[in-house]
Amino acid sequence: MREGHASRLLRDNPPMQEGPVIALVDGEHHPAAVRQALDALDAERGVAAAIFCGGEEKVGTEVLADPEAHYGRALALGLAPAAALRRLVADGTDARAVVDLADEPVLPARARLRLAALALHLGLAYEAPGMWLASPRYERLCYAGPKLAVIGTGKRTGKTAVAGHWAGLLRGAGLAPVIVSMGRGGPAEPTLAEPGTSLERLLEIAAAGFHAASDHLEAAVLAGVPAIGCRRVGGGLAGQPALSNVAAGAALACSLEPAAIVFDGSGACIPPVEVDRTVCVVGDRAGALGELGPYRLLRADLALVPGDRSFVAEVAELAPRVVRFALSPEPAAPVPAGSRVAVFSTGGPPPAGLAAIVASVNLSRRGALLSDLARARAERCDVYLTELKAAAIDTVAIHARAAGARVVFLRNRPVGLDSDLDSELLRLYEQA
Repeated sequence: MREGHASRLLRDNPPMQEGPVIALVDGEHHPAAVRQALDALDAERGVAAAIFCGGEEKVGTEVLADPEAHYGRALALGLAPAAALRRLVADGTDARAVVDLADEPVLPARARLRLAALALHLGLAYEAPGMWLASPRYERLCYAGPKLAVIGTGKRTGKTAVAGHWAGLLRGAGLAPVIVSMGRGGPAEPTLAEPGTSLERLLEIAAAGFHAASDHLEAAVLAGVPAIGCRRVGGGLAGQPALSNVAAGAALACSLEPAAIVFDGSGACIPPVEVDRTVCVVGDRAGALGELGPYRLLRADLALVPGDRSFVAEVAELAPRVVRFALSPEPAAPVPAGSRVAVFSTGGPPPAGLAAIVASVNLSRRGALLSDLARARAERCDVYLTELKAAAIDTVAIHARAAGARVVFLRNRPVGLDSDLDSELLRLYEQA
């Protein structure tokens, strides 16, 4: 290969971040080839450090005993790549990005994405041939009080239930929190929903053509605290929305002078503002541990894992505190004895001890939901117990009114299975 050709190849993959980098290298490449690539990278951007990630096919013990003689610079040796990267950042490196010059089999796809997640968490960009990932940006708020966030590894993990429960705990302690929610159906301008928003008001919102089961409305109704609705569109692999008005929603929250602000994420998207403490609600293994799912766990101060998921130990390798939990469904208002009840949810079971005539899990599948509603009417159900999500208002509530049935909302209360979850959440608030 002609002198300078490696440099040209590197220029063909323009960096997202200018400035010094941390390079990842392995022993499956010959040291002379690695040295040439490092020299070219150093000339273009500066190499602050190089981490040896393993492999010995083309590297003998004498090479690792004296890496400077073979690579032209020192290598970070003796630690796993993730630990080496953490140490370099802790020691105050001036690097702006991680450049991956390693390959299979030393760094298979899952391992390099795990390293990418860590790099982004540490504030570094991650670059590999054909792939550039920038660390998400979080806006700083002019608010001195506790800023709390509930994020998730995917959709329907229970984020809004946890955020509402957390805010409700603070309200029960005599504090005045505000929830800021972002959603794919949120309002174009941040909108405040007052505590105890009525069903009539929700029906008015639906009649005006807006999403009447948006997360902030659920929070206002079920948590009993002021809630601000925001909009987001899109979601990057590291949870950054393509468009959102969350910062404006946060400014509106600040104007209310709350005791704390609880930010509620959307799907696997993270509210793009700086916070003090974060709870990550885990869904399935793929969402938590695949691709850049680990980035969300690395951001968390507490990870909530449902039930007896077999990957709890793997989550614990990334999050500092892990608690198993469950969502316990319960009516938000009394259901009269002897009622003929139809239950509508996005997938959860009916409340314990409640005999449901119709139990539908199709709240987010409108075609199937219409069949379930027809069955509820045929069975003369007089109470429609529904989660405040998806088609709860614009379809279920309207059908209930047409059938002369009462609408009662279904709350999902998060409960710790091997720890007092309420104490865990209150402790995080106190530490914020």
